[in-house]
Amino acid sequence: MLINNAGLYPLAGLLTMAAAEWDAVIAANLRSTFLCTQAVARQMIAQGSGGAIVNITSIEAENPAPHHSHYSAAKAGVFMLTRSAAAELGRHGIRVNAVAPGLIWREGLEHDWPDGVNRYLAAAPLGRLGMPEDVADACLFLASPAARWITGASLTVDGGVLTHQVY
Repeated sequence: MLINNAGLYPLAGLLTMAAAEWDAVIAANLRSTFLCTQAVARQMIAQGSGGAIVNITSIEAENPAPHHSHYSAAKAGVFMLTRSAAAELGRHGIRVNAVAPGLIWREGLEHDWPDGVNRYLAAAPLGRLGMPEDVADACLFLASPAARWITGASLTVDGGVLTHQVY
């Protein structure tokens, strides 16, 4: 089993972002997922036992936020890597899925980004931020035998934020 949970999440406007900033976010979020998936899949195939790979994307893979074009593009890439890997690796008994979290609580988040937290809480039908264990539980499900017929899927774990109409 592999859980790809790397991430870099700086704020940078598209017009002011340096190419090095773009490259760093793509490398941390997308390239690392590719390299780890490739290495673990090769090992799973060599062992002949199949397995499960779960990639962490983001709701920003489908719903971009301001100053996150690099992050949104990288996470959308992870989603498509998930689908492509599922198609290629399924014949080896390897399932590849994704978990797309929304805003997940961390110590100091309310202090560091009060406006964002308040906007997220107002938009979340379940009325709270996600907790790390919410994401962990989704990963455990997708990696478990209970998800034996699921591959190439993305499980949104956002408290319902993406249920809102865009216009």
